[in-house]
Amino acid sequence: MGTLKILSNSSEPFSTRLDAGRRLATELEKYHDKNAVVLGIPRGGVVVAAKIAEALHGDLDIVLTHKLGAPMNPELAIGAVCESGKFFINQSIASYVGATNEYIESEKNSQLKAIDKRAEQCRSVLGKIDLEERIVIVTDDGIATGATMEAALWAVRQERPKQLIAALPVGPDDSLHTIAEYADETLCLQSPSYFGALGSFYLRFEQVEDFEMMEILRHEAERRVVK
Repeated sequence: MGTLKILSNSSEPFSTRLDAGRRLATELEKYHDKNAVVLGIPRGGVVVAAKIAEALHGDLDIVLTHKLGAPMNPELAIGAVCESGKFFINQSIASYVGATNEYIESEKNSQLKAIDKRAEQCRSVLGKIDLEERIVIVTDDGIATGATMEAALWAVRQERPKQLIAALPVGPDDSLHTIAEYADETLCLQSPSYFGALGSFYLRFEQVEDFEMMEILRHEAERRVVK
């Protein structure tokens, strides 16, 4: 397990995702000008990631990965699959919930199709960046169960980064301890004792539309050319 740093148990809401990104960037100042890559989980996490990358003078990208859901309980992750097609299965959980090899193969193919569709959209605008031997920061606008973040961290680890950091505005204590197993460093700004809907921790939490995310990616593609 890597280090876990929770700054506050406050439930005071962030104003927006941009506000959350700015606050995270302040706490990640030691990575300023360190050639870090900041990966956002689509779609809300990309807004947070863009603000962090801008503040740290780092590169921005997305992480395309999906959890593999359990039979009759898709919110329970039995594994994960990433953009490259590599996948991981937690055999103990898969056995416990009765996930057969046939079910796992079907679920993997279903999630890969969803990833491929998203990749086709996003990679036409912003090419995937090489993560090997880079400092990589993975972020989202918050977590509940943490399954999606777990999947993202697992996927990034396959690419052999120099250092892997999970950075989050808000999340429940038990989920944070779980994802800390997958990162070298986990940072969370707030972990309230009572955790309700994620949107309750933001004054403004509108759904991030595809066109908004794509505009962020286009801006990063243009920045890479200038850089």
